[in-house]
Amino acid sequence: MACSDLDYAYLREIVLAQSANRIDPSRNALFDTRLTPIVRMAGARNLKDFVSMLKSDRPAHLHRAVAEAMTINETSFFRDLKPFEMLRKSVLPRLIEERKGERRLRIWSAASSTGQEAYSVARLIVEHFPELAGWDVKILGTDISRYVVEYAQMARYRRLEVNRGLPARMLLKYMVRDGDEWEVSAQVRSMCEFRSVNLCAPLPALPEFDLVMLRNVLLYFTQQDRTSLFREV
Repeated sequence: MACSDLDYAYLREIVLAQSANRIDPSRNALFDTRLTPIVRMAGARNLKDFVSMLKSDRPAHLHRAVAEAMTINETSFFRDLKPFEMLRKSVLPRLIEERKGERRLRIWSAASSTGQEAYSVARLIVEHFPELAGWDVKILGTDISRYVVEYAQMARYRRLEVNRGLPARMLLKYMVRDGDEWEVSAQVRSMCEFRSVNLCAPLPALPEFDLVMLRNVLLYFTQQDRTSLFREV
């Protein structure tokens, strides 16, 4: 039995309440594909029955699971070259000059999905700023989805994923092949850590950052939520 417009509207409300991501009704079909594993896990026969379950019992863990499944966004290594060129040419040199007394850098990749952005920044630092080898440099990647955080922590990527945005030279230099997968090198991996953070909830205790990368995810926020998030950051 197919979901009604009211069912999809209810699912969109859950995502909005949990993550502040506003899903357009034209994308309702995404619920059918992305929620299939959760529907099976919950023991529902189909998506419509799953929505009825959500409405009757209102189980908090399933509401979170719906939001997480619908907020997994596309990513790739060195996604959009211009920001990384800006980092290399101006932002990082300025930060290095400002922090040379402390020899410490903290970078936050917010809404980092499966980790490619955080690992890309780490590779950029290793490749172009060898003088930071003796510094205390840490890159924190966060995402609302615990699944993608765990994926990023494993630091293993399929062939299709490494072929998207990662030049062959950097692939061979900073990734180690293991069968059909590629693992991030220990040098790059040691600079990055990942944790689950909901940008639309009160932020947990975090260190003070020298640089915050907050890209793409804002497309899905209302102006009010954007304003609140900028204030928090």
